[in-house]
Amino acid sequence: MSIPYLYTIVEQDKISDMLKSFHACLELPIQVIDDKGTILQSTGNVSSFCHLFKRFLPANEICSEIHAKAGKRAMDLGETYIFSCHANLNHIVFPLINKSSLFGSVLVGPFLMDKPDSLLISDLGCRYPIPTDSLLELYEEAHSLPIVPPAKVTQISHLLYYMFSSLISDSYQHFIINQEKLHQQSRINEAIQRYKNYHPSQSPEYPYETEKELVTRVKARDITQAKALLNDLLGYVFFSEGSNLDTIKNRAIELCSLLSRAAIDGGASNHIILKINNQFLENINTIGNLDDLCFLLQETLNSFMENMFDHLPEKNHDLAKKAVLYIARNFSTPITLEDAAAHIHLSPAYFSTFFKQATGSSFKEYLNKIRIKESKRLLANSDYSIIDIAVAVGFSDQSYFSRVFKKYTGLTPKQYR
Repeated sequence: MSIPYLYTIVEQDKISDMLKSFHACLELPIQVIDDKGTILQSTGNVSSFCHLFKRFLPANEICSEIHAKAGKRAMDLGETYIFSCHANLNHIVFPLINKSSLFGSVLVGPFLMDKPDSLLISDLGCRYPIPTDSLLELYEEAHSLPIVPPAKVTQISHLLYYMFSSLISDSYQHFIINQEKLHQQSRINEAIQRYKNYHPSQSPEYPYETEKELVTRVKARDITQAKALLNDLLGYVFFSEGSNLDTIKNRAIELCSLLSRAAIDGGASNHIILKINNQFLENINTIGNLDDLCFLLQETLNSFMENMFDHLPEKNHDLAKKAVLYIARNFSTPITLEDAAAHIHLSPAYFSTFFKQATGSSFKEYLNKIRIKESKRLLANSDYSIIDIAVAVGFSDQSYFSRVFKKYTGLTPKQYR
């Protein structure tokens, strides 16, 4: 008899111990199934409710198939999946993934989230040819099923993730990627809907202001806002161009070029950015759907911006990066050296020395450079007054803003405009 694929990757005894520990703590049935839904290991008794119910199931309705489909659904979602089976009983499933393929799942259940009532049984009687006597017996057996409140179900699903995602590193990575894809598509869909609401009968003009703001945020190393603005632009592209993959690919290539130039202007290595850009152009030829294309562009943006931190010293790199990101996200507010020091839990005196060593600029110089970059964008692309722009980028005094602007550009704000 051949060994199940699962046990060629993970020790059978280790999984057995994990199932026993889970069951001992929560007293819920838990199983490991293969990709076809066949039970490989089980801890906890199968309920008498299920034994009785299965007598009346038609041949084309098999519990193992339902469980296997739930595992595939969980893999697609990138998270544990809570579902009800054909008997209206609740389960939680966690997929086990290797090399992007589902080869098994951890299944918890069955259980109820509330006390059983007559509606549970009457619904089964409507859908299956179950005699009245057997329905009454099912009603009695339903009271032996464990009851888990919804809030606890959510926590148990988290526990499954924490326990089993570390079994196989590929499972964890696949989950993270799928979660990020779903998050990105949600943001893009929000942008599409927003464009529809703004322009119900006509196509809006290309949002150049959004594009310029994206460039500014990339140069400022603000990855969070850069991602949000990128997804907003992708929403516009989908809204205006439809879902033609080749057309969207062309727009993605244009955006990639824009992002690569912004990263280089922001201090990234020209050689490495061009290499990342070339890799994007190679990968885009293998993309077969819009979701993967959008995610590829977002991951390329990540690579560009990560490279912008390569100049930071290896020692304390994460602290320096955290400080730089804090400034990028808060430069428009009256932040101080003390604020930034507190954010990364250093004393102001030590932070001042640390930041100068890490970036080559004092805190004040670095902050002013970021503010002047944004003010140049606003001066060139808006009709805001100079005082309004000064306030928008974090200066409270117009004359001081003008002096700082001339120091870094050689021109006054008025001359630059």
